Amino acid sequence: MLEKTMRINYLVDFYQSLLTPKQYDYMRLYYDEDLSLVEIADLLDVSRQAVYDNLKRTEMILEDYEEKLKLYDKFLKRAELIEQLEAEIDQKEKHEKINDIIVQLKDLS
Repeated sequence: MLEKTMRINYLVDFYQSLLTPKQYDYMRLYYDEDLSLVEIADLLDVSRQAVYDNLKRTEMILEDYEEKLKLYDKFLKRAELIEQLEAEIDQKEKHEKINDIIVQLKDLS
């Protein structure tokens, strides 16, 4: 569950400008502020089912954006390459490996 929450938080960060204000508010209240469905429903004066439906629909929209644009995937790959680069820097005799990683990083931009 924590992994899903972290993924959704990143997707909201990457794609928030593509969400409606209502979609963003629901996601922020549930994932950032950790409010329950009932608390959000009370706060926004809607049913619990409306909150649930909006969250699920917005999650699907975010996953669709990610499938097409791959911003989160590229972010993870960049982070992994940076970790590899940092590990290789400690071993200065491996300049070729460092150059390969740098090229991969540039290709992700």
